Amino acid sequence: MPDWSYHPLKKIVLNKLEAKKSRLFIHRSMRTVASLPGGKHLIEFLGHNQTSSLLHITINNTNFKSPIGLSGSLDPELTGMAAFQELGFGFLEIGPVVFREPSIQIPPRWQQNRISFSHSGEKVSLKKALQLVTTENFHVPLFARLDENLCAVGLHRCIEQLSPFVDGFFLYAEQLEQLHEETGVSIYQIIPSSKFKNNIRLAKNVHGVVIEVPYLTTEDYSIEQIDGLHTLKEAVQIIKKNYSDLPIITNGGINCPSDAVILQEAGADLMMLTEGYVTAGPGLPKRIHERFLYNIVQKVPSRQWHWSFLFGLAIFIGGLIALYFALTTVILQYDEKFIGLTREQLELVNPKILAFMAHDRMSLAGTMISAGILYMALAFFGIRRQLHWAKIAFHSAAVTGFLGILLFIGYGYFDWLHGLFWVILLPIYTLSWRECKKLTGSPHSWHETNNQVWMRGVYGQLLFVIMGFSLLIGGFVISFIGITKVFVTTDISFLCMPAEMLQSISDMLIPVIAHDRAGFGSALISVGILVLCLALWGFRAGERWLWLIYAFGALPSFLAGIGTHFAIGYTNFIHLLPLYFLVVLYLLGLVLSYPYLMQQKNQ
Repeated sequence: MPDWSYHPLKKIVLNKLEAKKSRLFIHRSMRTVASLPGGKHLIEFLGHNQTSSLLHITINNTNFKSPIGLSGSLDPELTGMAAFQELGFGFLEIGPVVFREPSIQIPPRWQQNRISFSHSGEKVSLKKALQLVTTENFHVPLFARLDENLCAVGLHRCIEQLSPFVDGFFLYAEQLEQLHEETGVSIYQIIPSSKFKNNIRLAKNVHGVVIEVPYLTTEDYSIEQIDGLHTLKEAVQIIKKNYSDLPIITNGGINCPSDAVILQEAGADLMMLTEGYVTAGPGLPKRIHERFLYNIVQKVPSRQWHWSFLFGLAIFIGGLIALYFALTTVILQYDEKFIGLTREQLELVNPKILAFMAHDRMSLAGTMISAGILYMALAFFGIRRQLHWAKIAFHSAAVTGFLGILLFIGYGYFDWLHGLFWVILLPIYTLSWRECKKLTGSPHSWHETNNQVWMRGVYGQLLFVIMGFSLLIGGFVISFIGITKVFVTTDISFLCMPAEMLQSISDMLIPVIAHDRAGFGSALISVGILVLCLALWGFRAGERWLWLIYAFGALPSFLAGIGTHFAIGYTNFIHLLPLYFLVVLYLLGLVLSYPYLMQQKNQ
């Protein structure tokens, strides 16, 4: 669940539920999606959470794709563990693990948008933990936290049975004293930072430490201290000074990317998210990764982006040519020959026929011009920066556009000019594909706070995501109509002629109209993919080009779509309602995202 869907849902629904019900709803929903065929690919598509190899780290012979993990305190019932590994986390914690099913389970609660944990908090039984690790296919490291009240027998039984399935244990100092033999996996000593001392001593058999954020304790509940990050940072620095070779894992204290940067610079090797993951949203790991990459990525532009730019330029020019014909003759000589009627003859039969064809061709032209602008922007600002997501977005839309040629002939009419255009585009696209093959770069960002500008940007992103999906759906619907019944009810009302009458004028008239509709639908699908992928994967603070491309790149399509309808008098409100809906999304999205996308680093 990306931030753009999580925060509206959290504000409208989740904040009004009990903490446990809210958690179960989110975790079970994610688990259901992840377990469906293609569900994991859908999660990856929405979030593009694959972590850059620059962030991979090896500790105690365990490979981590990310230094960011998730604390078991957020999912003690293990309802979302299978899905969490798809959200960009480098490791997961299970526990606290107890030997038998606990008799009392007191869930956390919301308190002024903070999470309070009960002293008799939720725990997971050894049986349930074993069931999870033996049935789920995990591809991230797992750590088991053993409950501090385990007896010696329970402690050894838990370690014995979980050791084959986990990469390490988190144990308290008292528990470490009871270990008398090797476990076969790494042992990390838990140290509450609230009880931290400069002269602290660690057990001899530990392979690392877990430093806990300090909690503010009341009679029944505990809550993370607001200023706990400072205490946590000092504890990390002390351990790093006295035990420089010992890996350090922190637990809690991270509410935004800047907090993670502070702990990393202090010496933390791995960091677990707790309350911050709930308040900041599921996109927090990805935002932290991008902030980490900002400090280490060498900004070396690719030299191979020109063919991709030329591909977009060709589509832009093709759109201008289509616009010229739509504003002048509307149909060309080969159209007239196929139909068996000249332009003048069609006007004598019904002048609205040419106007109707012009409105389809004008809409196609505007869509092509907008698509060309988006392709050129992706080439220059994405492919030139060697960004993997830009390659995927570019070529997904381009391949879909090429497949659209099948729709042109689906109703019996092959437009040779369209065919010639694709023949010209094909070698350019082939060279574009070749220059993009090795792009593997990950995006980076200097943004590191959860301020109001960021939150408004999340809502702006949501609107552009909805706009992208709407364009996709609209493109599929128009394409389907173009290759089936061709006309909708409002079309017939505008033409004042049923399809049967048009067919009687010429058997070839409807196929020509249909190929325009199907072609426009195909172009709309490609633009929808571009708009959607830019919103899903390109939305970052300071990406001024993205706002400008949205602002000016969409204008040709909207102006052509709305302008041509009013020019020919086809102003039926129901027919234009989807277009009005898109315009509202577009304007609100621009307003909400402007401060976020246009801000500069020092703001």
